[in-house]
Amino acid sequence: MSDIKKQLHQLCVNYVQQRMDAAQQAINEAQQATNDDTKSSAGDKYETGREMAQQETNRNLAQLNEANKLMVALNQLGTNVQSDIAVPGSLVISDNGLFYLSISAGTLTLNGKSYFAVSPASPIGVKLKGCKTADSFVLNGKTYNIEEVL
Repeated sequence: MSDIKKQLHQLCVNYVQQRMDAAQQAINEAQQATNDDTKSSAGDKYETGREMAQQETNRNLAQLNEANKLMVALNQLGTNVQSDIAVPGSLVISDNGLFYLSISAGTLTLNGKSYFAVSPASPIGVKLKGCKTADSFVLNGKTYNIEEVL
C-alpha cells in the first residue's frame, strides 16, 4: 500500500511543480512585456502599463511563493508512514471517499480510482487527523465512517 502512497505523493509533487512552472512563466512574460514597453509621448500610458505589469509580476510571485510552501510541506511528508492513526502522509479509506492527508491538491486519479488530496489544516483534514479504523465523524451533515488507515 505504501506504493500507492508514493504514487499519490508524486502526483502531488507534479501538481505543485505545474503551479510553480505556470507562475514562473507568467512572471517571465510580465517582465518581458515590461521590457518591450517603450516610452512614448503618452507618458501616463507607459507608466500605467508598467504598473500593471509590475502588479501581475507581484501576483505571480505570491503564487510561486505559495507553491514553494506546498513543495516544502510535501518534502516533509513521509511516504513510508505506518500508523494506525491518521497523520500527515496517511491514506484514509472511508465509505465516502479515499483521502490522502498531504496538501490541498484536489482530486487525484490513480489506477482508475479517485483520491482526494487534502491538507491536514482543511476542515476535512482536521476531522481526519487522529482517526483510526472504525472511527466516524460528521462534516457538513455527512457521516464518514473510517474503514482503514494506511
